[in-house]
Amino acid sequence: MAFTLRIDATLEEALASLSEFEGVSRQEVIRRAVLDRLERSGHVARVDESTRRMATRWSDVLERLSST
Repeated sequence: MAFTLRIDATLEEALASLSEFEGVSRQEVIRRAVLDRLERSGHVARVDESTRRMATRWSDVLERLSST
């Protein structure tokens, strides 16, 4: 599937620099960036959910610790 991506001069420079530095096409740089962002977003969601579960599970202990 193909689509057009319009970018400004600053992003064009960054994309060209990354492409040259990593030795891959500009398309590959964009593909990696999107997949990395997706992975990070999923990680943040998992950490948030885990934090909520642990805060609920250990709320009595956390409350006691905060009052000392």
